Amino acid sequence: MADDTQRNRPDPKLLELLVCPLTKTQLTYDAERGELVSKAARLAYPIRNGIPIMLPSEARELD
Repeated sequence: MADDTQRNRPDPKLLELLVCPLTKTQLTYDAERGELVSKAARLAYPIRNGIPIMLPSEARELD
């Protein structure tokens, strides 16, 4: 499982540039779930094969 986590981990430089497409706020990386989290939008964007999927329709709503 550690290999999957490493493979899905986005480049730290990329994380500095990415923002939530809805709120334009900073994202945080949730390593356990392999997602980028927008606290402002209450959405978690998936990362697949190391590529952040920044489509609101693909995001998971946070509880």
